[in-house]
Order: sequence, then C-alpha cells, then structure tokens
Amino acid sequence: MRYDLVLAENELALLRSLCFASGGVLRIIGIGPGEVTVDREDLVSRSYEAGVVDIRFVRPGTVDVMIPQGGTTHPVTVVVR
Repeated sequence: MRYDLVLAENELALLRSLCFASGGVLRIIGIGPGEVTVDREDLVSRSYEAGVVDIRFVRPGTVDVMIPQGGTTHPVTVVVR
C-alpha cells in the first residue's frame, strides 16, 4: 500500500494519523531534502529524490512523522501493524 501526500494540495493540520501494514509507504510530494523527520528510525526506511520523500514502514509499531509546512512542523502519527 502507498499513500501519496501532495503538500500543495493538503492541509497538514487536518491530518493527524494514518495506519499502514508493514511494508506500506508514505510518499510525501513537494518537499526538500532533510526536511521530514521521524522519531523511530528503527521502524522505517527512507529515501529522497526530486522533491519526493518515501517512508517505508518496515516493522510494526508507532512512528511520529514530522512534516514542515507554512512555518509550522506538523506531526502525523503512523500506526504500523
């Protein structure tokens, strides 16, 4: 499963949480390198290319993904089963 989050089209303040199965990918489109952070590096594999960050959830657990938008960093809690 992959969820595409296009920053130019979404208000992050309204997105609080997501649920993925292991192996799922959160694709964040329209952001610079090094801007997205996670609190549990051991549960994810990340890559960046041409304004797109792919975060693959490799193990079950809970990961807070921090995404900056409009001068504010928005946390999105991802539950991985």
